[in-house]
Amino acid sequence: MAVVMIEEPRRAGASSEGHPFLRLGFRPFYLGAAVFGALAVALWAARFLGLAVGGAQLDLLWHMHEMVFGMTVAVVVGFLFTAGRNWTNLWTPRGPLLAALFALWLAGRLGLALFPGPLAVALDLAFLPAAALPLYRVMQRSANLRNRFLPLLLMLLASLNLAYHAASAGWLALSPLRVAQAAVLVVVMIASVIGTRVIPMFTRNGAPGSAPVAHARRDAISQGLLVAAALAWLASAPAWLGAPLALAACGLLLWRVWQWQPQRVLGVPLLWILHLSYAWIGVGYGLLAAAWLELAPQSAAIHALAVGALGGLIIGMVTRTALGHTGRPLQARGLEVLMYGALQAGALLRVLAAFCSGETAQLLVGLAALGWVLAFATYAWQYGPYLWAARVDGREG
Repeated sequence: MAVVMIEEPRRAGASSEGHPFLRLGFRPFYLGAAVFGALAVALWAARFLGLAVGGAQLDLLWHMHEMVFGMTVAVVVGFLFTAGRNWTNLWTPRGPLLAALFALWLAGRLGLALFPGPLAVALDLAFLPAAALPLYRVMQRSANLRNRFLPLLLMLLASLNLAYHAASAGWLALSPLRVAQAAVLVVVMIASVIGTRVIPMFTRNGAPGSAPVAHARRDAISQGLLVAAALAWLASAPAWLGAPLALAACGLLLWRVWQWQPQRVLGVPLLWILHLSYAWIGVGYGLLAAAWLELAPQSAAIHALAVGALGGLIIGMVTRTALGHTGRPLQARGLEVLMYGALQAGALLRVLAAFCSGETAQLLVGLAALGWVLAFATYAWQYGPYLWAARVDGREG
């Protein structure tokens, strides 16, 4: 994964694999994730604000689970299926197989929301292994050893999903919230690795006059600190150990982002959204350090990572890759800027809400949810027709 040309797939002849919506993984999973993410947050916010919406199962645990194992996982799978096609020049799931995987993902979402029970749990648990297997086979057939860890990370998420359901059922002496936090941190690791490899390249190619500095050894140390601090947090390590690790991870990551010359991308929305969202990882780890020292609530750290970092990287990448893979220019217009601004404003408000209480907290959470819903509902409305139709340039994908 030294170079990830995610927006320009290699040409191997025009695709005749059924409807355009099923020709590459990003199409159904990006649209499904956007629609579901907007609806799920709207429902959760309505319940949080005291409105009688949905059944009793739409509680905090459902909210955390579905944001990670529902929406975010769909984006990760759609991205990896699409990038895997580029990395290997072999087809990842498409056509009927892609339709079956998307239907399995959707069945899990509907089941857990409307008909919670063993069948819904089984459907939810089946998705990640079913998605990881064809991705692993493609990596194996192409001898793409460098990226073979990615299907394994999907299986790690599958294991955490199993642990979440077991903890929710009382079969494991674990807090389901802690398991969901572990899943957030795993996805942050995936995002940090991919972001490290693509953001400097995108900046160099898309921001005139930029010369982002990427240093392999420093990047590896940064990734190691992120992992070490995450493990310390999940293990409830003492503050004297965990807080310095988290602060070091925060500082080095933010220094790396500065070395990527974010000041050069202020006029390029497709780039500044990636720089800003990646920087939220550092902010999240700084807040983890503060939480260790009892200077900030842990909710602030988790939402900085989940909304600011992951939400921001998601909206940045699903716009960028959808434009490139549908044959459109990599140019952000007014609606893209609206999505990015709404998402980032929502992230800031959600973090601030963690420091407040009472009506102030409710107001900030409601406004944060509005920003999230606006961002992803706008994406579904604007990009849905792009994802449904064939590429405008007649190429595959």
